[in-house]
Formats: sequence, structure tokens, C-alpha cells
Amino acid sequence: MTLIKKTWELPSSEITPKNIYLNRRRFMARAGAAGIALVAGKYLHDLMTPDVMARAGTKLQYTKSHLSTQNEKLTPFEDITTYNNFYEFGADKGDPARNSRDFRTLPWTVSIEGEVKKPRIYDVDAIIKMHSSLEERVYRLRCVEAWSMVIPWIGIPLSSVIKAVEPTSRAKFVAFETLYDPRQMPGQKRSVLKWPYVEGLRMDEAVHPLTILAVGLYGETLPNQDGAPIRLVVPWKYGFKSIKSVVKIKFVEKQPPTTWNIMVPEEYGFYSNVNPDVDHPRWSQAKERRIGEFFKRPTLMFNGYGDLVAGLYAGMDLRKYF
Repeated sequence: MTLIKKTWELPSSEITPKNIYLNRRRFMARAGAAGIALVAGKYLHDLMTPDVMARAGTKLQYTKSHLSTQNEKLTPFEDITTYNNFYEFGADKGDPARNSRDFRTLPWTVSIEGEVKKPRIYDVDAIIKMHSSLEERVYRLRCVEAWSMVIPWIGIPLSSVIKAVEPTSRAKFVAFETLYDPRQMPGQKRSVLKWPYVEGLRMDEAVHPLTILAVGLYGETLPNQDGAPIRLVVPWKYGFKSIKSVVKIKFVEKQPPTTWNIMVPEEYGFYSNVNPDVDHPRWSQAKERRIGEFFKRPTLMFNGYGDLVAGLYAGMDLRKYF
């Protein structure tokens, strides 16, 4: 049987173990051949300079949350900011760092609407003030391509925002939408996905204590390539559920559409919980490679947060509702 590669698939080079990929680049940059060194060195300079690595760079005041994942080695800032899925800036892992340099994140507003008693358009600072203080939450991030990171996010519980706008009894789901601006986001000029990017959560998932709106990482405001200035983080679900650069939050009665489920419903379900027993149709999800490590490790059910979230899905067939 011949496997026909779909347009939204990443090239095979993108699943090369990250440490091998970086080591090869470093070797090339130091190689004796002037031509190879020049090309590789320029690539690394463009990708790794502080201008790209910490676009925002504003220090944040925060407290450390007791809900943080314990005893996990943090993924280096360099890897978090140069190995990204953010299709609005390109499909290759290095595209977001290169193509988001001039992305404007101020001023930035988020419309909160739908089945709420207090709809309003808020700026990012106003959203942050809905909670007593910013918190650092160390969470695992598991991506559907079988790689993972451990990231020290800084943000606020989504439940704080939900409480402030007072959802009505008809609000059963929360829908999220990313900025649509092809002038700033060159990936949106291509029909790889249906734009703007949209996601959704069930209400009980949205108010869960682990669910946050992140505005920073490693003590600073979010770099553009990581979803600046505000993004969702739902640590027990695959990474594509944690929608970036959010401009709209809407409370709705019916299950909202989600981008990857629209594009490939047989591969990406609405819930998208990390489940090692449910394979992607084209690869296994039983193991993952932590960025910076060579060997794979077993994938944990609910990304290791099962003791806190499994009750949300009691009685559900998690193979059907994947």
C-alpha cells in the first residue's frame, strides 16, 4: 500500500531527535570547510540570537503554584523558543521563531462573549487582574507527534476569568479563537489549515484548576513564537489544544468546532486527551521523546495528571471520545 503524504504533514526531518539535530548543526558550524561553516553558522545566528530567543523579555512578578509538576527537569529556554508548532508562522519547527520577530502583541484585546452576563472586551492586563496574582505552573507539554517538554508557564487560572464574566446556565462549552492577520502571520496565507485557528473545552474542563491562561514562561512575558501575548494551557491534553495568541473567548451551548477536528476528524478528536492506548492512525502514542533526551519514555495517561482529571471522564469511552 502506498502512503500518500497529506499537505498538513510535517517533513520527516522534523521528527529527528532534537539533540541529534542540534548536535549536527553545531558540528557543521564548527566544521573546517568554510562553505559549510558559513551556511550553518548563519542559520544558527538567525535562529538563536537573543533578538529571537526572547522577543518580549519583560520580567513578571509571580508566585509559585503548588499545582506545579514536581521533580521534572525543565526544558531549556532555547528549545522552548526554537522548536515550536505555530502554523500561523509556518509548518516547520523553526519557522515560528524566524517569522514572528515583528509580530505586534501590544495593544492586545480579548473579546469575552456569548452565554455570559458580563460580556466585555478586555486588554491583557485586565484579564490578569481577574486573579489575585500571576502564578508559575510547571507543566508537561505532550505533542501529538510524540515529543514533549517541561515548561515553567506563568499565568492565571482560566476559572478566574470565567467567574468574572458570570456564564449563564446555557454555557456548556468554551470556544477560543486565535488572531487572524495574514499580514503578520504569513502561515495564514496558505490553506494548510482553515483560519482562524479555533479550539474548545467542555465547561468542567475549562474551570478545572489545572487549566490556565499563560502570559509568560521562564519569568518573562511569552515570546511571540510561544503564543504571545496570551494562550491557553491544558496540560493533560495534546499540545494543539492549548491555543495560542487568543483574541476571542466565547461561551456556547453546543460543542464548538475545533481546527484539527475540522481538517482531519478521523485523526484528531474534540477531547484530545493524552492517551497512550489510542494510537494516531499513522504512528503510536505509547512512547514519547522528551526534547533534549535520546531515548523514548512511556507516555503517561492524561500526560501524568490522571489523579487530578480522570474523574472528568468517568464512564466515557475514551477510545470513542478521543
